[in-house]
Amino acid sequence: MTATITPDTRKDVLTARLASLQAERDQALAETIPESNGDIVDRVTNVDSHVRLALLEQRIATIEQELAASQSPSTRPADDAVVVGDIVTVDLGEGPESFLLGSVDQAGDGVDVITPGSPLGRALQGARVGSTVSYTARTSRTLQATITAIS
Repeated sequence: MTATITPDTRKDVLTARLASLQAERDQALAETIPESNGDIVDRVTNVDSHVRLALLEQRIATIEQELAASQSPSTRPADDAVVVGDIVTVDLGEGPESFLLGSVDQAGDGVDVITPGSPLGRALQGARVGSTVSYTARTSRTLQATITAIS
């Protein structure tokens, strides 16, 4: 698979996702407004709405941070190591595949994502082209990936 995501495309995806989450938050907020009368079931539903609202707020804050970071000048390391936001081409044993190292909210059409907190994502960060990294995908199963390109 060939990834064709650019900084502008990534920004567009994040902006669209932000707008979607903000609309979802507005709907959740409307559902959270307490009614003056109600029984215990109504109050439980209201608690669920507050939890949903808090989760939406966290995701919105994360995307806003990612958008702000995309506005700053490139922080690409001088040693060309993999950093969050890169498109990384790796060979997992079946030929090269390209992935975005970033959040799921950054995913665009045709771009698969490796999250930075995943075992492979942690192993890729700081690695260079040509290096092979090892990571544990599940208990007692160690896999390897060779980095073939970074963009």
